[in-house]
Amino acid sequence: MMKITICIGSSCHLKGSREVVEGLQKLIARDGLKDKIELAGTFCLGKCQTGVNVLVNDERFSVSPETVEEFYSSAVLPRLK
Repeated sequence: MMKITICIGSSCHLKGSREVVEGLQKLIARDGLKDKIELAGTFCLGKCQTGVNVLVNDERFSVSPETVEEFYSSAVLPRLK
């Protein structure tokens, strides 16, 4: 199972972490991958200036509400194969 952890600390929250979470939830549901991907929240990943910070397993990405679909297509789906 893949684990995606999204920072929901104050800095990332201001940069749209809630929208990132909701976007990922919709994409995962759309593709029927709820049994393959676990979404989790965390309070700080220590890279506040680059938020919204997202971990895929242990690899860090910077995602914004505008780049959720691109992130999902390029960083999430290929790792499920």
